[in-house]
Amino acid sequence: MALSKSICIAGAGSIGCFVGGMLRAGGHQVSLLARPRLIDEVNRNGLKVTSFEGIEHRLTSAEITLSDDPAILGKAGIILVTVKSDDTPEIAELIARHAAKDAVIVSLQNGTANVPVLRNALPDHVVIAGMVPFNVISLGGGHFHRATSGDIVMGPDDANTAKKLRQPELAFRAVDNITGIQWGKLLVNLNNALNALSNLPLRDQLAQRPWRALFAGLQREALRVMKAEGIVPVSSTPLPAWVTPIILTLPDALFAKIAASMVKIDPKARSSMWEDLQQGRRTEIDHLQGLIVTLAKRHGLKAPLSERVVTLIRQAEQAGKGSPGLTPEQIRSA
Repeated sequence: MALSKSICIAGAGSIGCFVGGMLRAGGHQVSLLARPRLIDEVNRNGLKVTSFEGIEHRLTSAEITLSDDPAILGKAGIILVTVKSDDTPEIAELIARHAAKDAVIVSLQNGTANVPVLRNALPDHVVIAGMVPFNVISLGGGHFHRATSGDIVMGPDDANTAKKLRQPELAFRAVDNITGIQWGKLLVNLNNALNALSNLPLRDQLAQRPWRALFAGLQREALRVMKAEGIVPVSSTPLPAWVTPIILTLPDALFAKIAASMVKIDPKARSSMWEDLQQGRRTEIDHLQGLIVTLAKRHGLKAPLSERVVTLIRQAEQAGKGSPGLTPEQIRSA
């Protein structure tokens, strides 16, 4: 059932356009607060959202409100925040200035520090933490494709916002331990940088044991840091978080069999960080491996592999030539 007030995607990129398109296809009134480049793209081509399961919806630009004017926040009953973590203070200020006092704010961002920033800036609003487990890639021409599986999860609230957003083709689930789930997602997202450095499709990269061994090493560093910080991550799979590095280092055939039962990956899937490098945008490395390095220093621990990955991503950002196409051996010896 459609909501009485609209849903605004605050900072529509790949995730925001996919989620917004799916919600609009489900009957909700949706607006996208986006940059002029994306607005022009959708105005020219419409908005197409697809998924590896075969879902496909095409929306004309007339079916969805597009604007770079934050005043559109004022018409929304629910605001889904999808900006990069570095942009959270700015979007929080815009929401504080323009949004209705009864608007519910849901963070669908990577990282673990965005909700405290939003709550500090928006003390009169309900602010809910959320987590998007799947990957979305921009295929150009207003086409956004979900390339991996999973349900959107978010914290509970009195208004049962998750139930209001739930669609037959886009699941939203309320969970109690959203903080643990966010840290569990961070463990998974540590591969974003490796995929960006590899210049390989995600499925091809994870099919190779040397890449998975690097990923496992990053997770072990992160798990040590989380333990020191008193954080208990909740795995997004049926296996506990500490088991994942063991699974990653299994022989290729055995890993493929186990992984196939837990997550579906489209052959076209790439990490959002790879897309950032290709487009010359800054990445969220400071909120992934960078966060692990910061916490490691706080507790007198070492995280050399995480430090190496941060350095390589920053070098790729500065070079502005897209993915450097490194091998696991080059990353280890960097």
